[in-house]
Amino acid sequence: MTEEPRAFDQHNSGGDDVSPEKIVILCVGNVLLSDEGVGVHVANELLKINFPPNVSVFEGGTDGFRLIDIITGADRLIVVDAVKGGGDPGSLYRFDIDDVTHSPAGFKTSVHQIGILEVIHLSELIGKKPRTTIIGVEPKSLDMSMELTPEIQAKMPRILELVQAEIYRSV
Repeated sequence: MTEEPRAFDQHNSGGDDVSPEKIVILCVGNVLLSDEGVGVHVANELLKINFPPNVSVFEGGTDGFRLIDIITGADRLIVVDAVKGGGDPGSLYRFDIDDVTHSPAGFKTSVHQIGILEVIHLSELIGKKPRTTIIGVEPKSLDMSMELTPEIQAKMPRILELVQAEIYRSV
């Protein structure tokens, strides 16, 4: 049983004639598989931050295709997920979605069965692909545990910094 994605969303009550770009931070992962759940842990921290009204944070778990409406509703999408890039545990990756098609064959951008990348590419097919950046974290362990390994936990402050930098780079 999966839960609906949780969102932090403030509505703009100002009188601006031009609405700002809608920025969505989508954090995904399986919290039952240790470091595979890094995105969920990041979402829990981001939900404590008071972002501008045009920024929403979603904890998408492993919802896969159920996230299509969230993705297509964004102008700018920032995804946080575990990424098997072949680096040392805790290595951080940042890449734009269009870079993924040029990645080496061994570079797996998600350890989910149905990766978030497939859902983003589906959004392109229906004509609503947002400008997308992936922030990935090389997992150390995918063992059954609801806790991050110490190596990944130690990277949490830096991951939060990277996400916030992407937000303000977008503004």
